[in-house]
Amino acid sequence: MSDQDEAIRIEDDDARAAHTPGVVRRVLGFSLLFAILAMSAAWIIPALWG
Repeated sequence: MSDQDEAIRIEDDDARAAHTPGVVRRVLGFSLLFAILAMSAAWIIPALWG
């Protein structure tokens, strides 16, 4: 019989039943880059013609 106070240890991949390739990190990085470029364009383009 096992001790009920004993901690159960499970690897991350087994607990999630999947692996984490870092897709979310890439999507957030591209989104941040796009937001910076879009905001810069919104500021620079009117400044050139204004």
